[in-house]
Amino acid sequence: MRVPVYIQIHNRIKKEIESGKWAVGERIPSERKLAEDFDVSRMTLRQAIQTLVDEGILQRQVGSGTYVASSKVQEKMSGTTSFTEITEGQGKKPSSKTVSYHIADPSMSEMEKLKLEDGDQVLRMERIRYADDQPICFEVTTIPTTIVSNLGKEDITSSLYKALEDKAGLRLGDATQTVSAMLSSEKIANLLKVKRGSAILRVRQVTTLDDGRPFEYVRSQYAGDRFEFYLER
Repeated sequence: MRVPVYIQIHNRIKKEIESGKWAVGERIPSERKLAEDFDVSRMTLRQAIQTLVDEGILQRQVGSGTYVASSKVQEKMSGTTSFTEITEGQGKKPSSKTVSYHIADPSMSEMEKLKLEDGDQVLRMERIRYADDQPICFEVTTIPTTIVSNLGKEDITSSLYKALEDKAGLRLGDATQTVSAMLSSEKIANLLKVKRGSAILRVRQVTTLDDGRPFEYVRSQYAGDRFEFYLER
């Protein structure tokens, strides 16, 4: 399967960052310049850049440009968050809308997070999560195809964890999450019905099975004025 052009550009930029071409905190060239360098359209280049921003590799500064992200101070938090459980706990009805759902070759970041090998493929799906029909979160989930080969689309999009346990006979293990702040892109603003540049909570999560195998890499963006995390220690 041919790797989408924006993923190819994503991988090349990520390699250049890792090789030290651009240092942490350094501004990368403009989208126009990069599009010319990679001989792709501005739209394709912008999609690659946005994917790197979503992954926390790059960060945008309004009116200034795009920079190589610096490492964040992290605090280990107890427990993981479940959008469905949190929403129901607030007395609201959770629902979701699938924006895209397809089999694809993984990006470098997905290969690293899910410990994949060359030739492995993934299921990548994008969903909008709602509480009482109000959009709360845009979510990109990547799963190795070997994990869900015997599950149907309805099983995966409605309740992946339950389907894995009840139908695939797999047991869930641990999850790690990182939470950071960012400003909404035009795409996210449209999907979540907020103003472009509004505050967004970005959450990245890798979930494993009980044998330690990572089976899910999720990148979520929550509308900052509609959602907050509460952790009890």
